[in-house]
Amino acid sequence: MPVRISADELRDAATRIFVACGVPSADALLVADSLVQADLWGHQSHGVLRVGWYVDRIRSGVMTGQTKAEIVSGTGAVATLDGRDGIGQVVTARAAREAVDRAGRHGVGVVAVRNSNHFGTAAYFTRMAPPRGCIGILTTNSSPAMAPWGGRGKLVGSNPWSIAAPLGGDRQFVLDIANTAVARGKIYLARNRGEEIPDGWAVDADGAPTRDPETALLGAVLPMAGHKGYGISVMMDVLSGVLSASGFGSAVNGPYQSEKPGRSGHLYMALDIASFSPVREFEERMSTLVTELKAGSREGEDEVRYPGEIEDLAEARNARDGLLLPERTVADLRRVAHDLGVDVLEGR
Repeated sequence: MPVRISADELRDAATRIFVACGVPSADALLVADSLVQADLWGHQSHGVLRVGWYVDRIRSGVMTGQTKAEIVSGTGAVATLDGRDGIGQVVTARAAREAVDRAGRHGVGVVAVRNSNHFGTAAYFTRMAPPRGCIGILTTNSSPAMAPWGGRGKLVGSNPWSIAAPLGGDRQFVLDIANTAVARGKIYLARNRGEEIPDGWAVDADGAPTRDPETALLGAVLPMAGHKGYGISVMMDVLSGVLSASGFGSAVNGPYQSEKPGRSGHLYMALDIASFSPVREFEERMSTLVTELKAGSREGEDEVRYPGEIEDLAEARNARDGLLLPERTVADLRRVAHDLGVDVLEGR
C-alpha cells in the first residue's frame, strides 16, 4: 500500500541519512531538499527513491560526501568548475551561483562543470536564476541509456536539460526534459510500484519492445521523437562533457551503481535579463505569451498549462495533502537509515 508522508518529515529523514554517512549538514539539507522537491513536483523518479543509491556511492568512495568543488580556469563571464567527484547537487548549486554572479557583472555567466555526479532534477537549479533577474539554462550528460540512432547498444545518455525564466511575482516558466522517451528513473519507479511501463518507453537486451520494467532496465530506453531525441542528446553531451573536459559518452557512470566515479559534466548558463531589455518589459511580454497559450484551451477541457505550471500545482497539492510514496520506497529509506544507525520514519 502507498504511504502518505509530509514533505517536512521526508526532508528531515533524508537529511539525517546523509549526515550519518558524512555529508556536512548544509550539504545534506540541500541534497535532501532537491529530492523531496522532485517528489513535491510529482516527479518521484527523481525523488527520495534515489537516496539509497547516493548513500551507496558515498560509502563506497566513488562519490565524496565532503564536496570540495574548485574553479580551475576562466575569466570574465566564463569559468570551469571541477567538482572533484563531489555530490552533484552541491556542485551544481555552486555552478548556478557562480554563473548568476558573473551574469550580474557581464550580462551573461557560463560555468562548465567537470567531474560531477547525478544532481536530481535540473529544474531545481535553473529555478535559482529567475529570483535574481536571470534566465537559467542547464545541460548535463548521463550514463548511456539508449542506442545511437540506427545503431545498437547503450552508448548515449538521456542527457537532460532545463531552462527557467521569470514570469513576475514568484511564478516561473520552466522546462526540464530528458531526450529519451522517458527518464530511466521512471522505469525504476514503475518497478517499485509493481506496474508495467507503457509501450514506446524501452526495449529489452535483444532490442524487442517490452512493458516489463525489470527487463527494460536490462535493455535500453528509446529516444524521444526518434532521430531528433538522439541528435539533441549527443549535442547536450558536447556542451556538458566534451566542452568541460569531463567524461562523455560511455565514460559517464550513473547513480545506479557504486563501483565507478560519475565523471558527469554540466554547463550552466545565466542570462541577465536587464542586460537585454528592462525587466518589467520582459515580464509583460512573458505574460502576453502565457495569455496566448491559454487562449488555445479547448472548451470543456482543462486549460492549457505553460511549462512548469503543472509542477507548481502539484507542489501546492502535495504540500497540503502530503506525499503518497510507494511502500517499497519508504521501506528502502528505512533500511538505508537502519544500516547507518539512524531511526527515521517510525511507524511507516
